[in-house]
This record gives sequence, C-alpha cells and structure tokens, in this order.
Amino acid sequence: MRNYVVVGLTGQTGAGKSTISAIFREKGFCIIDADIIARQVVERGKPCLLEIVRTFGEEIIDDNGNLYRKKLAEIVFSDKKSLEKLDNITYPYIIKEISDNIDSLVSQDNKFILLDAPTLFESNADKFCDVIVSVLAQPEIRKKRIIARDNLTPEQAQNRMNSQHNDEFFIENSDYIINNNGSPDELGRKIIEIAGKIQGLLSE
Repeated sequence: MRNYVVVGLTGQTGAGKSTISAIFREKGFCIIDADIIARQVVERGKPCLLEIVRTFGEEIIDDNGNLYRKKLAEIVFSDKKSLEKLDNITYPYIIKEISDNIDSLVSQDNKFILLDAPTLFESNADKFCDVIVSVLAQPEIRKKRIIARDNLTPEQAQNRMNSQHNDEFFIENSDYIINNNGSPDELGRKIIEIAGKIQGLLSE
C-alpha cells in the first residue's frame, strides 16, 4: 500500500470549493489547484495556447498575445462541441502538470495531498485519487455566487452551470458529498470530520 493519500476535491461551479480547500489546507493537506495549472498551461507562448489559437482563431488572443479569456468563454460555454474541443486540447497538458506536482510532493514526503479540480472527472484526473470529495449546493445559491464572483449575467452563469454534471452524477461517483447550503460553522465541522477520516486511512 502507498504511504500517501491523494484526495480529489470537485463539484459544481459556485458550490464553494475554495472555502473547503482552505480548510483542508489548515488540517495539513498539501493543495494542488487545477485552476492555477489550467491558467499556467495557456500562458503566452505556451504550446497549449498555440493549439487553442489554431482551433479557435486569433480572436481569442488579446493585443499583448495573451489569452482573451472572456471571448473564449463566450464561445465554449454556449456551444458544447466547442467546449469539448477546448477540453481535448487542454486536458493532456493539465494532467501532465498534475502528475508532476503529485510526484514532487510525494518526493518531499508529504502524506496527504488534495487535488482541487472542477473538472476532475472530465479530465480523467480522478485516476490519481484514492478518495473523491464532491461539493454541491442549491442552484440559486450557486448562481448568485457565480454572478458575484465572475461578474457574469444570469444567462452566462446558467450556461456555465448547464455545462456541468448534475447532482446524481457526483453522488454516484464520490466517496463523500458536502452540501454547502448551511452556515460556515456547519461546513467547517463537516470538513474537519471528513479530513480526520481520510488521515486515518494511513494508520489502519
């Protein structure tokens, strides 16, 4: 048996993963943030960005040669096939970076690693994980959070929500489900309980 545990943290957009990830960090988990990796692989001049431009055209690049995220989002979140094309380009680069990050943390003798990945299943990054924790929240709560966080219209927020799996998918494919509809204290107690159970896996 390996002497470390990789936890996949995923769930619906607007469900509150960032808050949950921070609590896991406080409990001693090293965090790999797939969102940060996803931004890094599309930096100016990177091979991944060049592939995206070849597929979607120069209009998704700004005057400084950087990815024009808003324009790309308009394209992919309103058309499922375009989103699939983007995913097929970016996921291999993201997976490679995640794998390298895990290897690096393990080589430094870290025992508990949390992979915070909104598209954990879509990218097949769940293959790295021993435990899956998914975060869900009521649709209206999520929509309000997305609008406030990303400065989107209600329609844009709904498009992003529609592009993701439903509650049933996460329930069927997760070891733990966190429903983030209550108070911060209630949420904190739930995560601390789950973190303790996961950390107990290495002492069994």
